[in-house]
Amino acid sequence: MGDVFQFMNLARNPGEKVEAGVRKIVFKEIYQPLNTCDAGEQASRCLSCGNPYCEWECPVHNYIPNWLQLVKDGRLFDAADLSHKTNSLPEICGRVCPQDRLCEGACTLNQGGFGAVSIGSVEKYITDEAWKAGWRPDMSRVTFSGKKVAVIGAGPAGLACADVLVRNGVRPVVFDRYEEIGGLLTFGIPEFKLEKQIVRRRREMLEGMGVEFCLNTEIGRDIQIEQLLSEYDAVFMGMGAYQFMQGGFPGEDLPGVLEALPYLINNVRQHLGSLPAGDAPISLKGKRVVVLGGGDTAMDCNRTAIRQGAKRVICAYRRDETNMPGSRREVGNAKEEGVEFLWQRQPLSIEKNSDGSLRVRLAETRLGEPDAKGRRNAEVLKDSVEEIECDNVIIAFGFQAQAADWFERSGIATDKRGRTQVTAASSAFKFQTANPKVFAGGDMVRGADLVVRAVFEGRQAAEGILGWLG
Repeated sequence: MGDVFQFMNLARNPGEKVEAGVRKIVFKEIYQPLNTCDAGEQASRCLSCGNPYCEWECPVHNYIPNWLQLVKDGRLFDAADLSHKTNSLPEICGRVCPQDRLCEGACTLNQGGFGAVSIGSVEKYITDEAWKAGWRPDMSRVTFSGKKVAVIGAGPAGLACADVLVRNGVRPVVFDRYEEIGGLLTFGIPEFKLEKQIVRRRREMLEGMGVEFCLNTEIGRDIQIEQLLSEYDAVFMGMGAYQFMQGGFPGEDLPGVLEALPYLINNVRQHLGSLPAGDAPISLKGKRVVVLGGGDTAMDCNRTAIRQGAKRVICAYRRDETNMPGSRREVGNAKEEGVEFLWQRQPLSIEKNSDGSLRVRLAETRLGEPDAKGRRNAEVLKDSVEEIECDNVIIAFGFQAQAADWFERSGIATDKRGRTQVTAASSAFKFQTANPKVFAGGDMVRGADLVVRAVFEGRQAAEGILGWLG
């Protein structure tokens, strides 16, 4: 048969997955990388659709069929160059994006029941293998203008903004309060999804392109915003969304109740050997754990607790599995590793027992009619209360943006939810704040969302900055 029928001869192969009994005791990526042969075979399954739904569903609109063809043809360096034209962090997005909800979910083969092309696995293969073979971003034609931009935040939005700026001859200096770049890529996402040497390699790549990093530096504490505004031609803000969201029920502040993000950061820093003096390591070994929430952060907490040796992990979510916000792939991985799920459960309270343990009171819910966005609200059923005995509860209800204390005096406006207000992507200087010298993008603008959307907005803001600088 011709190449167009390769999908009938070759099965979907996202890379061999480490068996659950082995992977649940280590903090390492669970999907093995594709070798050159497997990557080429997966690329050959692509139908090269005339209207590629995968590309439209991708938030950065990657040229997916095009770089799949290049991989198939063995043109690895060309594939690396092309993947970076739309995405500043392709090897990271290939690991942490919910492809099952985005490009692979939209793949024509997936819709036809043949199994999607393993787009994410090929995407990370391209940069991983090209780097090993000596590929580096080509900066030979870049002429630097003498302009420089301060980038606040070394997370995905900030890194993407810096990438586009430096490729266009503007010097970015990236400030971050943490000791490593990456933001939540480094400190929030567990290593079984993203090993940290991948982020360190991206730092080496960006520094080789001319990006400067000033770490352990917090704006408003170590450097004032006024200094950046006076010394730089523009400022980009990509500080993310770190404000913990509570459920509003009694007992959330009891000892033994943990916030999701500090718990995940503590665990990563234990492995990095960078836990600050005075911060005790958090271990759930031998503990009975209840995780409240149904997003990807909740899945990260579930699977981290399992790897720490928790005796039992139960995840309770107020809607059913079909209507949960997290990746189906991550839920499946959590189930394989031993996490128990309670669907359609609304937390009512957390109470302390006489022996110091905890008791979570939950009510069953039913799903009402869809709202304007198609989301079905969870309605509590009366007289349906159940209790779960546990040692620790992790609250994973998500995060929201929060204005810094220097926003007001800098003329930066926010909405009632703390999100930074910017001009539209269709405007002349897109992602510009109320202070014309300051631009912003990512979670602090849209609220907590996917890494790939933060990348897109960082890149878009860089285009706005370049236009504003003339």
